[in-house]
Amino acid sequence: MSVEAPEFARWLEEAAVPPNNLTAPQRAVLQAAWAFQERCGHDYYSVRLLSHFLLHCQLGLPVAAIARLLRLSRSAASAQQGLSSKEVVQAAHHRLRGRSHGKLLPRFAGPIASFLHQHPDATRWDLLDFLRDTLGVSVSRMALHHFLKKYGLDEAAAVVAVPKPSTAAPTQPTAAPPTPASTTPAPAETAQDQPLLAQPTTPPPATQPLPPADFFLP
Repeated sequence: MSVEAPEFARWLEEAAVPPNNLTAPQRAVLQAAWAFQERCGHDYYSVRLLSHFLLHCQLGLPVAAIARLLRLSRSAASAQQGLSSKEVVQAAHHRLRGRSHGKLLPRFAGPIASFLHQHPDATRWDLLDFLRDTLGVSVSRMALHHFLKKYGLDEAAAVVAVPKPSTAAPTQPTAAPPTPASTTPAPAETAQDQPLLAQPTTPPPATQPLPPADFFLP
């Protein structure tokens, strides 16, 4: 321990972490973290695993201090603070596959929306696996983020399933609203516009008999 003590103290000094302000549990955890880095190296995967542990073990140190100890940016450490262990493993798994290839086409928005609706708890890494296994497309997480934001799919709760035409209820025709009565007088009809009605014919009067002769005055 006498050989490791100066190196450990220099590691804390370079990260601007005062050794005198550390508690005994904090000092023990940081000593184990320093020994882990000395043994496994400073590669991406070792730093990713170590940072995930230090950010979630309730060490009590600020995120900025842990970022300086592991030589990470403050934004990268904050982003890793919100990841689960599964997402960290998925991120390392995708990095092992090498450089991403392919392109997200507009026609992929439908399958992605259906996947997000059926799996509301799916992570972005689960969606990347779905794209690779189903559509044969491998893209970066940032490209997927821009695609989801462009088509309004960045929130799974906003995705609504559209019923199929066979199961959708038939729409009832909407009754037309009654036409309000017009207050303007209708124009007078011309003689040409009036319909021709058949006039009833009056039968000729029948011949009446003459009164008797005594009816007339002399």
